Amino acid sequence: MTAIDRRVTTADGIVEGVRGKRTRRGTISWKGIPFAAPPVAGLRFRDPQPVHPWPGVRDCTRFGKAAIQEKMYTAVGPGRYQPMGEDCLTLNVFAPEKSSSRPRPVMVFVHGGAYILGTAATPLYEGSLLARAEDVIVVTVQYRFGPFGYLDFSAYSTDERPFDSNLGLKDQVAALQWVQRNIAAFGGDPDNVTVFGESAGASAVLSLMCAPAAKGLFARAISQSPAPDLTIGADAARAYADEFVRILRDPDRRATQLDDGVEPISADEVQNVLARASARDILRAGDRLMKFAQVAGLGDPIPFGPVIDGEYLPALPLQMAAAGKTHPVPLIIGSNRDEGLLFSKLWNVLPDAEKALVRVDDEQSRREISALYNGGDSDLIRLSADSVFWAPMVAFAEGHAAVAPTYVYRYDFRSRMLKATGMGATHATELFAVFGAFRSAIGAGLAVGDWRSTGRMIRSVQARWGAFATAGVPGLGWPTYDPATRKVLVIDNPDRVETDPDGARRVAWRKVHVPA
Repeated sequence: MTAIDRRVTTADGIVEGVRGKRTRRGTISWKGIPFAAPPVAGLRFRDPQPVHPWPGVRDCTRFGKAAIQEKMYTAVGPGRYQPMGEDCLTLNVFAPEKSSSRPRPVMVFVHGGAYILGTAATPLYEGSLLARAEDVIVVTVQYRFGPFGYLDFSAYSTDERPFDSNLGLKDQVAALQWVQRNIAAFGGDPDNVTVFGESAGASAVLSLMCAPAAKGLFARAISQSPAPDLTIGADAARAYADEFVRILRDPDRRATQLDDGVEPISADEVQNVLARASARDILRAGDRLMKFAQVAGLGDPIPFGPVIDGEYLPALPLQMAAAGKTHPVPLIIGSNRDEGLLFSKLWNVLPDAEKALVRVDDEQSRREISALYNGGDSDLIRLSADSVFWAPMVAFAEGHAAVAPTYVYRYDFRSRMLKATGMGATHATELFAVFGAFRSAIGAGLAVGDWRSTGRMIRSVQARWGAFATAGVPGLGWPTYDPATRKVLVIDNPDRVETDPDGARRVAWRKVHVPA
C-alpha cells in the first residue's frame, strides 16, 4: 500500500503535515489547521466565521495557539508552554500513514477543562497512537472558552455591533462542519464521524447531542466523565454578563451578591467597555467573575458554559434526554470509579458535600442521599463527585437509551503508581488508555511496575472505542444499557459486567437529576 501524501488540498487551501517518528512511526499529522476565521477585533464575541482561503502551501507541522487562559494550564512539557491567543480556532488531524482502499472512520475529540482551560496541544491528546492502532482518523479541536467563549452579551447587541451567544459550542459545530467538508481529502469518511470528549469536553458532547445545529454532523458519540449540569440558565447568563461588565469597568469592584437595585448598563457603554479591553483584561475579569459565582448563589456555580437559550440549546441536556429529544445516535457514556480524588488533591473545584446537598431541593431526598454516604472523608468526596458526574450521567444514559443504543461504563483500572499516589481511577485517567499515553513521555511514569497490564488496558480500551467508531458496537461482552436491567461494563484488567452498580445511590439521586 502506498503512503498518504503530506500535502492535502482542503476547501480553503493546501496544508502540509509531518510524518511520525519513533513511537509514532506509521502515522502522519496535520496541526494548526484553521476551521474558522480568527475571532479577533470585530469578530470577538461573534459566531465563528468562514476561513479566509490562503495561497500556496500552509505549514501544518505545529499546533495552533491555545485559547486565552492562565499560562500554567498550557504546559506541554517541562518548562514549555503552548503560545496563547484569541486567534485559536484550529484543529489537528492524525492519520495512519498508509493509504486505505476505503474511507476511514473519523473520531473528533473535544478537550476538557471546566470550560475555563485546556488546549488541544496537550501531549495527552496526541492522536497518532489511537489513529494507528484502530485505523481511524483522529481530529482534535481547539475552541473558545471562559469569557471569550461562554459569556452571553447578546442582550447588549445593536445593529452596529451585535453579540452572539454559545460561542464555544458553535466553535465545536463549526469544527464538525469543517470535518464534513474536508475530511475525505485526508482519507476519512464524513458519513462515519464519532464525536468524543472528556470532562467539559464530554459535557460538550451532550450539548451537541441536544443542539439542532449539530444534527447530522456525527453518527456516534462518546462522553467520558461528563458533568451534564455544566450549563447556564438564561437568567443566570444575563446576571453573569452584567457582573462581568461591571468588573471589567471597575477593577476594584468586589461584589458578593446581585444588586437588583443597581442602574442598568447601557448597550453603548457595554460595547465601549468590551472594545477597550485587552485579552488580559478579559481573562482577569473572568477570574474575578469565578470568585463572584462561588458566593453569589445564582444556582449555576460556574459562570461559563453552554447557555440554555431556548434556540441554539433548547433545554437542559437532562431534560432533552428525559423527553427523548436527543439526536438518536449510538452513545458510549461513563465515569471513573474514583472521579473526585483528583479534585480533592490537586484542584478543589467540586462543591463540598454540604453544598452538593444544599442544591437538592427536597429535604427527604437530602436525607436519603446523605444516609448512603457515611464512610468518612472518602465518602464525602464520593458524594461531591457523584453529584456532579456519576448521578446525572446515569440519568442522561437512561433517557437516551430510549432513542438509540447506549453503552454505559465505569472505569476502575488503577496502576500501581495511581494507587501509590492516592489517585486511584480518578478523573481523566482513562485518557491514558484511550490515547495510548501510558506509552508516551507524559504517561509512562504511571505505568511503572505495570507495563503489561497498562498495555492490555490500552489495547482493550482502544479496541472498544475503535470498534464503536467503525461500526457502532463497542466489542464483545458489552451489553446495551437497558433501564430494566442496567448492565454496566466495568473497565478493568480484566473487564466485567455488573448489574446496576450502586443501585441504592442511583435510586436516591434519580429524584434529583431526572426532571419531573
